[in-house]
Amino acid sequence: MEAGKSSAAIIPTPSTEDFRIALRDTSPILLGIVPFGITCGVMGLTAGLTPLETIMMSIMVFAGASQFVAISMLGAGITSWSVIVFTTLLVNLRHLLMGASLAPYMSQLPKPLQALLAFVLTDESYAITISRTHNGHYSGAYQLGASVLLYTTWAVSTAVGAYLGSYFPDPLAWGLDFAMPATFMVLLIPRLMEDRIQQIVCAIAAVLAVAGALLLPGKWYIIIACLAASAVGAYLEGGKGGAQ
Repeated sequence: MEAGKSSAAIIPTPSTEDFRIALRDTSPILLGIVPFGITCGVMGLTAGLTPLETIMMSIMVFAGASQFVAISMLGAGITSWSVIVFTTLLVNLRHLLMGASLAPYMSQLPKPLQALLAFVLTDESYAITISRTHNGHYSGAYQLGASVLLYTTWAVSTAVGAYLGSYFPDPLAWGLDFAMPATFMVLLIPRLMEDRIQQIVCAIAAVLAVAGALLLPGKWYIIIACLAASAVGAYLEGGKGGAQ
């Protein structure tokens, strides 16, 4: 086996069953996606975008945090596309790390499918896909199923907010947004039970992320915490392998 690659099997051939299982596994997260999508639709109108422009942003960009940042900048009168693009790029730098993590598996897929999966990659689809990969095998159809459901839900909920937002009170006040962090915890905790190194890496990432969020501007704390924790994990895993 090549160094750095997971022992998980890679199944590049599309599988209807994997696609269906992904839809089932992703469904609970939708409770947290919908309020944010509706809020995005409402914010777009508030910032001066038309309903169609707001919906097309969700269809063509599909990056919740970046869309909120871009809409806020437009609402504040910042119309320079270079500034908006650069700012949203910084917000989404974590996708470099997620993409690198999935690259050994996705490289086995056809190029058009790789491009599609890269476009629809989100925190939620990544977490679900990488969790299943570590627990069994990687399937492009599984990742596609999770991503398609999240993408469709985001676009539809944005449209609901854009056209019917006046009929809703603050969607984030529903409390359903807790579904997303709760899902991440459900995926994370079983992984932490496997060995002590993962517990140490998680603790370092958590401390650095919280400290960075308090002390650093923007979203740099995400990148710093990920890189530092990854470096520590690689060092500890290397020491573990040498001891064996």
